[in-house]
Amino acid sequence: MKSLAGTASKLPIKFRIPTAENLVPIRLDIEIDGNRFRDAFTWNPTDPDSEVVVFAKRTVKDLKLPPAFITQIAQSIQSQLTEFRSFEGQEMYTGEKIVTLKLDLRVNNTIIRDQFCWDLNNFESDPEEFARTFCKDLDIKDPEVGPAVAVAIREQLYEIAIQSVASARETRISKKGRRGAEYVSASKAGGAALDLVKLFGGKSSVLRKRKEWDLYEPIVDLLSNEEVEALDAREERNARLKKRLNDKDDVYLTNYTSS
Repeated sequence: MKSLAGTASKLPIKFRIPTAENLVPIRLDIEIDGNRFRDAFTWNPTDPDSEVVVFAKRTVKDLKLPPAFITQIAQSIQSQLTEFRSFEGQEMYTGEKIVTLKLDLRVNNTIIRDQFCWDLNNFESDPEEFARTFCKDLDIKDPEVGPAVAVAIREQLYEIAIQSVASARETRISKKGRRGAEYVSASKAGGAALDLVKLFGGKSSVLRKRKEWDLYEPIVDLLSNEEVEALDAREERNARLKKRLNDKDDVYLTNYTSS
């Protein structure tokens, strides 16, 4: 494992996700006139923005979606890229730290639940390689599971990196000379950061403590088509209910501000 900075937790570095490739996790959930499109993938923030529209057009064509989806897909991707780029150049802290990452996913007929420790100071870690090994070890056949696992990991690492930026900013403002950032774990990350060397003395990015093997044992369930249809129907109902509530809130705010 190679640290990005030799003086790990004492000096700040410029913002980036603690992985070998600094990719942006993108998640789309768009509904237009009863048609719903959901997807999750990674995007290279250095790619030209013109590629976003090209991707949106190709996606709509390949999936035979209504043309109105082109604008919505492009705008959603661009918005997420803009947010990511807003952190670029800002300072964050790194150090000999680990956090617990959690997986709770359903991809088609496959449900995955797992949790494991991830080394935040290993900037050569590879969520995609981990996902491929994860699927191979658990004999998961669905080719869509691996990318979904990798995106879920990257989303949590992204949240932690954002928290590190906020912590570095607070350090500068308070001028209290804290020795390192206090990694504030988001709900997705689950659990506070721990000192890697003291606990494990290892150099791996993904770790499981022996005494917690039973607790951290991954769970993979395969659903029947009927179970998938029932879950899809429930998710659709919940999505429609959430949309109606949001619409009502928007109408209320509009009426309130205009009165």
